Amino acid sequence: MTTSSGQLTIVVATDLNNGIGINNTLPWHLPEDLAHFKRTTSGHAILMGRKTFESIGRPLPNRRNIVITRNASWQHEGVETAGSLQEAAALAGAAPAFIIGGAQVYADALPLVDRLIITRIDQRFDCDAFFPALDSSIWQETARESHHSEKAGLDYAFVTYQRR
Repeated sequence: MTTSSGQLTIVVATDLNNGIGINNTLPWHLPEDLAHFKRTTSGHAILMGRKTFESIGRPLPNRRNIVITRNASWQHEGVETAGSLQEAAALAGAAPAFIIGGAQVYADALPLVDRLIITRIDQRFDCDAFFPALDSSIWQETARESHHSEKAGLDYAFVTYQRR
């Protein structure tokens, strides 16, 4: 989405089935992905749904935290709220912003964004939340960095996609 607002980018980690979470938590522990997420989003606005925020439990430091919620009375110290993805994007303004979940926010945002940064984890996990399947006629892979985590025992790749 590039309009009067800045560029919105989705940041997500998925397993081989596009799983992104279970019971509002990450089904894996991949320290290298958390470090990549921090490097990518630090200094920028992050947009997320209320359940995603509550699963994190606190505003993430060195980022402008914008939570999307239908509950107009919901609030949390250190967080701005928006009633919709469009309102959140408008709040973020001209600066680049990152959409960080959850599943419904990703589904709503996918038609609006031009770039995706996806950590593809080369394993299947038990998940109850999923990232939408990507249409290769719309999305083109433009970069891939493959890695292995000794700590987690997982192969993974940081993959960037651009809208065609």
